[in-house]
Amino acid sequence: MSDSTSAVSTSIVSEIFKYANHVVLFFLSLPLAQRLSIIILAPFVYNLSYQFLYSLRKDRPPLVFYWIPWVGSAVSYGTKPYEFFGDCQKKYGDIFSFVLLGRVMTVYLGPKGHEFIFNAKLADVSAEAAYTHLTTPVFGKGVIYDVPNSRLMDQKRFVKGALSSDAFRLYVPLFVEEMEKYLKNSKNFKFNENDSGKVDVMVTQPEMTIFTASRTLLGKELRDKLDTDFAYLFTDLDRGFTPLNFVWPNIPLENTRRRDNAQRVISNTYLSLIRERRANNDIQDRDLIDSLMKNSTYKDGTKMTDQEIANLLIGVLMGGQHTSAATSAWALLHLAERPDVQQELYEEQMRVLDNGKKELTFDLLEQMPLLNQMLKEVLRLHHPLHSLFRKVMRNIQVPNTSYVVPKGYYVLVSPGYTHLQEEYFPQPTTFNLHRWDNDSASSYANGEQVDYGFGAISKGVSSPYLPFGGGRHRCIGEHYAYAQLGTIMSVFIRNFKWKFPDPSQTVPKSDFTSMVTLPTGPAHIVWEKRHPGQKL
Repeated sequence: MSDSTSAVSTSIVSEIFKYANHVVLFFLSLPLAQRLSIIILAPFVYNLSYQFLYSLRKDRPPLVFYWIPWVGSAVSYGTKPYEFFGDCQKKYGDIFSFVLLGRVMTVYLGPKGHEFIFNAKLADVSAEAAYTHLTTPVFGKGVIYDVPNSRLMDQKRFVKGALSSDAFRLYVPLFVEEMEKYLKNSKNFKFNENDSGKVDVMVTQPEMTIFTASRTLLGKELRDKLDTDFAYLFTDLDRGFTPLNFVWPNIPLENTRRRDNAQRVISNTYLSLIRERRANNDIQDRDLIDSLMKNSTYKDGTKMTDQEIANLLIGVLMGGQHTSAATSAWALLHLAERPDVQQELYEEQMRVLDNGKKELTFDLLEQMPLLNQMLKEVLRLHHPLHSLFRKVMRNIQVPNTSYVVPKGYYVLVSPGYTHLQEEYFPQPTTFNLHRWDNDSASSYANGEQVDYGFGAISKGVSSPYLPFGGGRHRCIGEHYAYAQLGTIMSVFIRNFKWKFPDPSQTVPKSDFTSMVTLPTGPAHIVWEKRHPGQKL
């Protein structure tokens, strides 16, 4: 750079500083009230100017208008996401963006959105970058989204042996055993002492599912260490999945403190058992803990630490607990409103189990289409997760549009919203298990298969029905969930009739404050034995 050029640059910088200094001095000379007004108004002026300039761009999806800087559409999205999506779809179409606490979220609704996001290239979008700050405090370090995608795929492979049909044949009798033990011993039922009672399904179902999941996935030794308080620890973990935690993982609130305490207690419980088995050289083939202790070496030769195994067990058990807890609660509530469907399901149970002469097995569960259709319908009405995110890692073009989603944005897909659209499911808000009478296919489209490292799955994700997600991050516990839920509901249907305490009561609305879609509590039902005086 020449001396003359340097001198000009220095002069320009000097003039800028002088101008800035004059602006500051002028601002400070104003009365306090005017200064406060400028401080308050400036972000709003900037916000409105930004939105106006954004609206002129044809290479970006339309942005949902918002008044409050940074907060954006957080309130309307966080409280009623499906209504929010519906309103935006009417104004902007299937593709739009909105601001969520400083993040720009680009939504693509419908089956084309499923395909765009679930089958996006790994270099284009990242679930790990989107979720790690939210999930790592819950599961712990070194697992799930706290590792590169290749290691996550290896972790899925490590646990897949516990989610096979052969494993389910062993699990179903254990599910039944745990259910019968719970109904006899829980203060909510005391089945051998009471002929009727009243329960809150948001209390009973987390307890049932944690016991059945831990008995099958983690073994009898660990199951025997648990009590109902342990179920509430998993509830505390669930409550760490909120929009606020998405932005501030460690925000100093009570739910954050309870989340961290739950993670510590659960992790230490698992870790103590792992260390005990290692110390005694007691590693067999009893359960998933043994399996991970023997087989958790990544393809690059690195072995998982015992702490990481304990953390992975949290993720696995939550996969077998929180979704099943919510879904079984919703099933009980819908059936409380429909005694005719309860009877229909009961008759199927009696037919398949020869009036109770046969013990329930996994193969007999497969012969109960109405039971499975009921579960499928509940999952349609109440997708466990109302939104699924990915972070954009490089600019990506939306197919067949002029839109480009920039690096640093997030993309969002909502199969649960698609489940509730008239276009795909007539009378979408009506509970109707017979809409599936002629649909024997699974929730995933047949056709080309792809193996992301944990076994071949269908590549197609353009179905309007995706209760377990799709692509490389598809939930591998779908069939486990059907076996667990099927057993829980089979035991209920054969032993109880139930209804709402108030005849005018209807199924509760959804509570979207957590990332898991739950019924608004308390959610009570009144139960009575089908055959008074019977014992388990």
